[in-house]
Amino acid sequence: MKMQKSDIVKLLLDRGYTVFDLYHNQIALAVKKENLLNDLIFLRSIGFEHLSFITAVDFIDEGEFEVVYHIWSYTHKVHILVKVRVDRNNPVVPTIINLWEQAQFYEQEVHEFFGIKFEGNNDLSPLFLENWVDIPPLRKDFDTREFSIRLYDAEVDGGDR
Repeated sequence: MKMQKSDIVKLLLDRGYTVFDLYHNQIALAVKKENLLNDLIFLRSIGFEHLSFITAVDFIDEGEFEVVYHIWSYTHKVHILVKVRVDRNNPVVPTIINLWEQAQFYEQEVHEFFGIKFEGNNDLSPLFLENWVDIPPLRKDFDTREFSIRLYDAEVDGGDR
């Protein structure tokens, strides 16, 4: 049965979720790490059948990462951003490859670029950065200037040697 966005927001609020009503047909949902799997299973059960992307945001000053799951419902024509915060010193969330098979690629990518571990995913091998030895490059504490100087043996004076 098709639900309107307002019906979905009310259902989520009634279940105790922290809901942010965004523009058009988009909702953001903040969940706790320990509830993540159950929350995603619930969303699937009410018609959110397509995982389109997983990404992360580095809140370095807060000592946290935010893992963001983009989930769509073709039936309801609504997009939900499910956001979960994890400690930057031990960034671990459960894998969701048993819910959405395509999560394998997204989890590998987020692991590679942010260093977030997806517990239960046995293949977090690099997709793009072979033989990478530095900290993950999308973390805010990755020093691109220092990396470029080291990689290209360049001086800091505008590129001239």
